[in-house]
Amino acid sequence: MHSRRGNFGRTCRALLVAAITLVVAACAQPDGFDTINDPHEVQNREVHAFNLSLDQRVLRPVAGTLGEGGTGPVGDGISNFASNLALPRAIVNNLLQFQLVDAMANTLRFSLNTTAGFGGLLDPAGAWGLHKRPGDFGGTLAAWGMAEGAYLELPFLGPSTERDALGMMVDLAIDPLNTLMAPRERAGSLALSVIDRVEDRSRFAGLVDSLLYESEDSYAQARLFYLQNRRRALQRGLADDDIEDIYDDF
Repeated sequence: MHSRRGNFGRTCRALLVAAITLVVAACAQPDGFDTINDPHEVQNREVHAFNLSLDQRVLRPVAGTLGEGGTGPVGDGISNFASNLALPRAIVNNLLQFQLVDAMANTLRFSLNTTAGFGGLLDPAGAWGLHKRPGDFGGTLAAWGMAEGAYLELPFLGPSTERDALGMMVDLAIDPLNTLMAPRERAGSLALSVIDRVEDRSRFAGLVDSLLYESEDSYAQARLFYLQNRRRALQRGLADDDIEDIYDDF
């Protein structure tokens, strides 16, 4: 057990060192709000075709069985629990971005929902106006001046950028819960994230279907939707609930 945790910790530290090295070497030019940098479009479209097929064969049918709006209170509980598990990672990124007010708000939210919310299944903090403050390492890299790089579409995960893809890897490395969890517990956390993804597919069924199945070029539409919403969130500091993020990271 200790050996496996040690290996996981060493892997996390290696990812973090690699990320910092890339940040130092990155060209810190500002990203234009309307620009699209997609030199990997051919490969990205191939991945998009795979993701579209996955949605057609798996996500859309399964989400369809849940009905419009997901599974109600059960789905809300799963989403709340998954969101609560992600808060320690957000707190770390708040601190790395020197967003001390956000870090304090997320810490209070995590403490309240973990205790009074039965481990995060309920959201008493949200009912009292204490909502989640955004925080991920892709945003941290942006705050540190790293350019977003080329657009990427990732298998299973969907639209991203080079900066955000790197950020996802580092978020795994710096997440306190992932570092402390045993392998079986991490697997359970991943399973909850997958279920939450299906719930989101059900909740945003109209928007997703419009993007993927009702446009002439679903790849271009998904790319534009992701880039504009991501840039708005980073530039204006919008809360997660202000952006209809149908491609939320695991």
